[in-house]
Amino acid sequence: MFKKVLEYAGPYKRLTMLSAFVILIAVLMSVLPFLFVYQIITPLVMGEAVDVTYIGIRVLGVAACLIFHACLYVKGFSMSHEAAFNILFRLRVSLQKRMEKLPLGEIQEKGIGSMKRMFVDDVDSIELLLAHALPEGFGNVAIPIIVYISLFAVDWKLALMSLASLPIGLIAMVVMYRIGMKDMKNYYAAGKVMNNTIVEYINGMEVVKVFNKDGESYKRFEKDITAYRDFTLSWYKACWPWMAIYNSILPCTLILTLPLGSWFVLKGYSTLADLILVMCLSLSLGVPLLKAMGFLPSLPQINYKIEMLENMFNTAPLKQTTDEFKGNGHTVVFDGVSFAYKEETVADQINLTIPQGQKTALVGESGSGKSTLAKLLVHYYDTNQGTISIGGQDICQMSLEALNTQISYVSQEQFLFNTSLMENIRIGRLSATDKEVLEAAKKAQCMEFLEKLPKGIHTLAGDSGKQLSGGQRQRIALARAILKDAPIVVLDEAMAFTDPENEEKMEAAISEVVRGKTLLVIAHRLPSVKNADQICVMSKGKIIATGRHEELIVGCEEYQKLWNASIDSANWKVESAKED
Repeated sequence: MFKKVLEYAGPYKRLTMLSAFVILIAVLMSVLPFLFVYQIITPLVMGEAVDVTYIGIRVLGVAACLIFHACLYVKGFSMSHEAAFNILFRLRVSLQKRMEKLPLGEIQEKGIGSMKRMFVDDVDSIELLLAHALPEGFGNVAIPIIVYISLFAVDWKLALMSLASLPIGLIAMVVMYRIGMKDMKNYYAAGKVMNNTIVEYINGMEVVKVFNKDGESYKRFEKDITAYRDFTLSWYKACWPWMAIYNSILPCTLILTLPLGSWFVLKGYSTLADLILVMCLSLSLGVPLLKAMGFLPSLPQINYKIEMLENMFNTAPLKQTTDEFKGNGHTVVFDGVSFAYKEETVADQINLTIPQGQKTALVGESGSGKSTLAKLLVHYYDTNQGTISIGGQDICQMSLEALNTQISYVSQEQFLFNTSLMENIRIGRLSATDKEVLEAAKKAQCMEFLEKLPKGIHTLAGDSGKQLSGGQRQRIALARAILKDAPIVVLDEAMAFTDPENEEKMEAAISEVVRGKTLLVIAHRLPSVKNADQICVMSKGKIIATGRHEELIVGCEEYQKLWNASIDSANWKVESAKED
């Protein structure tokens, strides 16, 4: 039951076990006062003479036990929480290391809400089990067992009577446990869907408002939250009756002992002193039994939750080694590469050579597989078939870190951290000086807007870079790439957010990034790649034609269609700008 906990406990196993032992003694201290009460009541009931000192000593004993009980509980919980939070830290680090080994594309597909719930909510939910259920469960189960064994030694008949409430409580607990475990997987799945929907709803609020889609977007938001609420309530309602039964019946340890035990004493089957002892100790077990029944169903959840978290990363890890880059040059070769998202093939037997120092462009309709090839090159995913090599070295035969030093990847969506814009650019090369960062910003045409900001390049980017426009964020990303100065550059729709006024600045920035580099460009705007050394036309995951613009405009019908659509779009934008 505790196998998974011990795996992650490491040096905190001893502290975990020690906290359980301390709480065990604390529970024992809560039982001992009833023995002192028994010693006071018995001589009084039996008509024996007792003095004040005799009673006073036992009253002090009760007080001492209660004080020790409180102090030991505090100490035990202090130790259990220290162990629990350190175990959770080790669990998070382990999950983070597992995540780092996965293809980045797989992580992105899981969704922000799912990842947040896993690393924050799901891991935090284990804290209650580790810090409370584990140490308290052990103590509150062990002490009642010890007490019942002692009661059987005193009078087995009365001891059996005191056990009367246990079968009913246990049956109710088992039924509730089965109901709970049966639907637990669906409960977490419903919570995952709700989390992802909430995050998507918040992130897409701007689009929703602009296009008056409040009602439609809210319907999905409401539907998923309502589904989670309804499922949770139905799950709880199925458990509540059984919970009520064991909460009300289990503490009633005198339910048979008092009436039937009294009759046994009258008949001479048991002694009055034994009945008093059994009744006192039975009363002491009400709280421990209730806590035990409350925590016992939780204990199996520890393993379940940890396994559930581990299963989130059960995807095969990214194929890589610890080797450095050993390629001869920076010519990129796709050799028979195929890839599918789940069941949908998006790259089918791709054979492509991107010569060193040349510009290669991928064009095609949306969904043709262009961005997929870029992501395969930067190793977001492993290929299903075929290989991708740089300078003759398979990208799977080097570490991801080594690959990243060879490639600058600039996509249409670039994330900015909520720190200064200087530090956001410095991500391209952490060892860069402030002067080098500023030089990269100038080359990326960033100074025009940086100089207008309150603190210039030291201005905070805001949450996810919200302080900047899409085009400005793109130029910050280009500044990163300039600073990184990698020999291979991949531009995936790098001018997607560019308006006509800033197009010239973006082109100037890009020219600084790609100077002397092996370049792979993915673009919808065909005029921007017209002068590429080779243009590859993609359709339904295949490269259907390769050549220069002059060759393709004559010999490839698909390219002609894309070119005409791009020219028409550019003319429409020019006309719209003139009207404005």
